[in-house]
Amino acid sequence: MANTGITAYLANKLLDHVCRNVAYTPPAVVYFQAHTGQPGAACSSNVATNTTRYACSFAAAASGAIALSNTPEHTLGGTNTVTHGSFWDTASGGNALWSADASVAKGGVSGDIIRVTTAPLSFSPIAS
Repeated sequence: MANTGITAYLANKLLDHVCRNVAYTPPAVVYFQAHTGQPGAACSSNVATNTTRYACSFAAAASGAIALSNTPEHTLGGTNTVTHGSFWDTASGGNALWSADASVAKGGVSGDIIRVTTAPLSFSPIAS
C-alpha cells in the first residue's frame, strides 16, 4: 500500500471529468504543506509546526509528469525535520490533492527556511 500519492479526492474528480463529463474546476493555485512524517490518506497527519501553506506554480506537463516552476520557502515554526509534503487546492481548509516523500529530509529550528524544489506528480505507465 502506498503511503503517498494522489488523493482519492483528486483521482475521483479527474476520472469523473474525463469519463463522465462531470465538470471539475481546478484550483487557481496549488499550495504546499510541510509534514514531519507520513501525511496519511487525508494529508492531515504529521503537519509541521508552521501550518502555513505556500503557493506553488508549475511548468506545463510533459510525458505524464508535472514539475514546479517556482521554489516555495517553508519557514520552520519550531524544531522540525520535514520528510514529506502535501499539495492542496486552498491556502487553508480545502481538499488535499496529493502527497509526496521529500527527496531529502531537511531539519532545523524555528525560523530556518526549507526550500521546496520538487513536487512529484505523474501518471504512469504512459503507453508507448
